[in-house]
Amino acid sequence: MSFQTMGKFLIFTGLIIVIFGVILMFAHKIPYLGKLPGDIIIRRKTFTFYFPLVTCLLISIVLTILLNLIFRK
Repeated sequence: MSFQTMGKFLIFTGLIIVIFGVILMFAHKIPYLGKLPGDIIIRRKTFTFYFPLVTCLLISIVLTILLNLIFRK
């Protein structure tokens, strides 16, 4: 692998990490994210178990569509 290819890979990886960080910073402002019907919440006296099943599926579908559009040859 040449240094030029490795450099492009590192820049691309860094941009993905920055974009993911910005999304995490503003995720609390997205309405209904993590509060969809089908998200599993079990509350007991001493702990809370939370598994956002439907939210994960929705994010997966959206990312699959976006990445297929971006990387289509």
